[in-house]
This record gives sequence, C-alpha cells and structure tokens, in this order.
Amino acid sequence: MEREPNPEESEKLLQAPESPPMEAKSATDAGGKNDQAFRLFLLFMMTAQNTSVILVTRYTRVVSKNEDLYNINDIVMITEVGKLVLAAALEHKYTNGHLLRSIRENIFEQPLDFFRILIPSLLYLLQNSVLYIAISNLTAPMFQVTYQCKLLTTAIVSVVMLQRRYNLKQWICLTLLGIGVAVVVLGASEGGKKARDGGDKTDSADDQNLFAGLVAVTVACLCSAFAGVYFEKVLKHSTNDGGHARAPVSMWMRNVQMAFFSICIAMVNMYREYGDRGYTGETDADDNPVPKPFMHGFTAWAWAIVALQAGGGMLVAAVIKYADNVLKGMATGVSVATGTFFSMFLFGTTLSMQFGIGSVMILASVYFFSNDLPASCTGGAKNKAKVETEMKPMLPK
Repeated sequence: MEREPNPEESEKLLQAPESPPMEAKSATDAGGKNDQAFRLFLLFMMTAQNTSVILVTRYTRVVSKNEDLYNINDIVMITEVGKLVLAAALEHKYTNGHLLRSIRENIFEQPLDFFRILIPSLLYLLQNSVLYIAISNLTAPMFQVTYQCKLLTTAIVSVVMLQRRYNLKQWICLTLLGIGVAVVVLGASEGGKKARDGGDKTDSADDQNLFAGLVAVTVACLCSAFAGVYFEKVLKHSTNDGGHARAPVSMWMRNVQMAFFSICIAMVNMYREYGDRGYTGETDADDNPVPKPFMHGFTAWAWAIVALQAGGGMLVAAVIKYADNVLKGMATGVSVATGTFFSMFLFGTTLSMQFGIGSVMILASVYFFSNDLPASCTGGAKNKAKVETEMKPMLPK
C-alpha cells in the first residue's frame, strides 16, 4: 500500500519545477537557431534591396536619354500593382486560402477602418515620388546617408503621436546624426566641385541640382516618419467592431489595403500629369511632338526597379513584424557602406574626407540609437506568438 505524502512533501512537489525533456530542449535550441538564421537572412536581403534600388535607379537615369527615359508615375503605378499582388498572395497563404473572406471581413464589413489606410497611402506615394527626384539629383552615397535623417524625424513624430520617451543616450545619438548629415552635405559639395573640375559626367552640375535633391530628401523623411508612425499605430491597436474590440488586422491585409489606395492615387496622378509626361522625340502627321505613352522606356532595368520596390515593401513588413529595430538599423548602415563602395566603381563618384567622417558619425548614431529602442517599439513579448504566425507565409520550409 502506497504511503500518502505528508503536507510538507506535497508542498515541495508542487513547488519543484518539472525539468523539460531533452527532446524539448533540443527543439527549443533548434528553433532559436532557425530564428537567428532567418534574422540574418532578412538583414542580408534588406541590405541588398536598399543598395540595389539606389544604384539601379541612378544608373537608368544617368545612361538613358531624356526621350527614352521612363515616367516616374508609371514606375510608381506598376510598383503598387506588384505590391498588391504580393500582399494578396501572402494573405491568401496566411488565411489558409480564405483570401476572399478576409477581404469581405476587413474591407466591406469595416469600411471606416479600411479608409484609415488612405492617410499613410497618400504619404508613402508622395515619398516614393520625391525619392526619384532625390536620387536623380544626388550622388548615390550622399542620398543614402542623408536619407538616414528619417530616423530623427521618426523619433520626433513617435514622441508626439505615440508618447514615447527616449533616454539621454538616444537624444545624443540623434544630435550626432544631425551633425553628421551637415558634414556629409559639406563634403558632397566639395566633391561635386572636384567632379566638375575633373569632368565627371555622372555627377556634373548639368545632371544634378544639390538643393532640389536635399529638399526632396527632407520631404521624403517627413513622409516616412508620419506614415510609418501612423501605420504602426493602426497595426498595433485593435479595431472597433460595433462597439467591441477585435484583433488587429494582419500586416498582409493592411498592405493589400494600402496598395489599393496607392493604385487609385497613382492613376489620378497619371491622368492629371498626362500633358507633362515628356515627349518621345518623334512627331505625328501634323508635325506635333508625340507624348510618351504609358510604360514608355520600360526596359529590363525599369522592370528590375519595379521588382525591387515591390519586394522591398513586403520585406520591410517582414522586418517590422518578425525582427526588430536593431536589425533595421544595421541593415541601413550596411547598405550605406555597400552603396558607397559600388558607386565609386559604377559612377566614378569622388568622396572627400568630410564625407567619410560624416558617414561614420551617422552610421554610429543609427546603430547605437537603434540598439537601445524602447520595448514598445517592437511590440513586446505578448505579440511574439502572433508575429511568428503571421510570418509563416514568408518563412522557408
């Protein structure tokens, strides 16, 4: 007959933690290694995407004649269509084939929530448009470095809209970032003068306007900050369903909604600016110049830009939901370094000492600021399970 444990023994049994089996530990270790490998994969892909978009866009606008160049609105339009297709495919896989039901529940049955996405759609569309202006008027490394000011603007907007608080170390990093950008601008101006004196055809004053490029970068940073913070607020807060809170809509469905609005806006822009599309260099029967038709100048390089931008939109979503801001900061820094390296060979860009010093200051500021972000920026542990489930459509099998 078995002896019943006394109360003291029972209490010890209840308090003693049960050791997990060796198989469970091995599975946990393997899962951690897989997560780390996927994070490194995202870092590599985001770095490659950022660098490739800048270099390919710059290359197409340097080597093409004006009459053979694609229209920016056409690129934006086709890119948003590509994002819509990709996001819909990921949502289809995420919902196990119930894409139509997800569209009905999150669009037709929630029209007010659906139209909330119109705001970041407008801002992102404006951002993409002015980025092409910035890239056309700035050298590749200067654009990549000055565009990092979006971290500063995003931090300020986060304080205003999300009531976030940053420590002294982070504000020092932001200050150094601003100083570094100023040093970079001075270095680029000096490099531009040397290029003009040396006859550098790719970075000459005839092809570029420094002031226009800097204004375009500033507008892009502001658009990125407001759109990103607003989109984050929409993603992380539950929606209202007849007075009852419901779970946040998936990242992929939000991208479907945003792409839909972006396509509508791009179509309006194309119609409004039809007369300013430029001309092909040919004339019609009445000897009038022929305007560029839709998708004029869409070479293989133009399609490469579309693919990179469309895939990049989904990649950013993956980084936001699956990884964290440390990964984003590291990817940004690495892309600046790689973009600078390749631009010296592809475009003969001249880099000054000031440019190098400013670049180091900016990269260091971006890394140390991103490495100490508040926990609220990444959603915390409570969203980890949802993030991993939402990322299944993109995880390698």
